[in-house]
Amino acid sequence: MRILLVEDDPALSLGVARALQREGWHVDTLSDGAAACAEGLIDQYDLAVLDLGLPRRDGMDVLRTWRGRGAHLPVLILSARDELSDRLQGLDGGADDYLVKPFDVPELVARIRALQRRAAGRVDDRLVLGDLELDVRHRELRHRGQRVHLSPREQALTELLMARAGRVVPKEHIVSTLSSWETDFSENSVEVYIHRLRKRFADLGVVIRTVRGFGYLMEAASTGSQDAD
Repeated sequence: MRILLVEDDPALSLGVARALQREGWHVDTLSDGAAACAEGLIDQYDLAVLDLGLPRRDGMDVLRTWRGRGAHLPVLILSARDELSDRLQGLDGGADDYLVKPFDVPELVARIRALQRRAAGRVDDRLVLGDLELDVRHRELRHRGQRVHLSPREQALTELLMARAGRVVPKEHIVSTLSSWETDFSENSVEVYIHRLRKRFADLGVVIRTVRGFGYLMEAASTGSQDAD
């Protein structure tokens, strides 16, 4: 999952980013509202954590801009504004959740996971495809109960494909999701990792098909055949 964190307190931003990265998520950080308005509209994120007291443009203004321009990413407001009226304004203004500062990091992580499940239409942290089961929370992939060892990038790509099993995932979306501003992840990198996963999953009952000109699709082996690279 790729998260946009908009927070102008450098220490808090760094601490939250590191905590979310430990969960295996890719985090991009911004510190002002004007930049956030633009970034939330032109880039692909799975979720945004948004402070309200931002320089240049207030967080509520950022949220209204996103929603007014059709950005549907889940938004969790993280703010020291703790009045009921503030919380109601945030939720009625388009936020999906509202967490008051100071907060406990485990609660923030749990709320993000809940928003992730809701967006994916899931009721728990498991993804199942054929005999493969991915525990998203603990980042463990198992085949008939036996753990399948993957690198962090392989794990993230597997989660992305399994969460959309049976549907095409555009290559550009994979690049965006698995990239961060500090570490580029190119279309060539996608092809390399897809090739690795195909080899790993060759005997595990799932295939990754290439939909030429669009992207990749993961499905149970019995429902289709794997295209050649």
